[in-house]
Amino acid sequence: MNFLQIEQNYIISLEEILWGGLLVAISMGMHGLGMLWILRINRFVKQKFETKNSLMSGLWPVIFASFLIILVHLSEVMVWSAFFYWQGSFPNSSVSFYFSLNEYTTVGSKFNLPLHWRLLEGMISITGLLTFAWSTSVLFTLAKEFQDQGIEMFKKKHQKG
Repeated sequence: MNFLQIEQNYIISLEEILWGGLLVAISMGMHGLGMLWILRINRFVKQKFETKNSLMSGLWPVIFASFLIILVHLSEVMVWSAFFYWQGSFPNSSVSFYFSLNEYTTVGSKFNLPLHWRLLEGMISITGLLTFAWSTSVLFTLAKEFQDQGIEMFKKKHQKG
């Protein structure tokens, strides 16, 4: 079967659009809650290190937040993976997770979804792009706070001398 024959047989279904929309909504909801929790945890961690005024005490919350952001992304990928595995798209959960992670990060994969779920390959990539942009803005905010703290420390050190 050549590529044109496959494309002629593929028709986007309402079911595919609805499931894709639901998966995107779940992912975005998880991401929003995850980012709020990360900012909250970050505030708590910063308060714990507030008495220590060093660059490392300012950097650790950024590193910890980065780790938490990765966990949020992986949990979102698990939702997509569970759906694909539940639908019988892959022989096991490991292949399903591998595929989902590669599509979510827009790397792509040697695997494909069954023809009737093909639209979801693009929808998971769109979700990944949106959530990575959101994560980047959160990380940028935290990194800016760290840099501002470092500049203040530098100014104080050189004003005394």
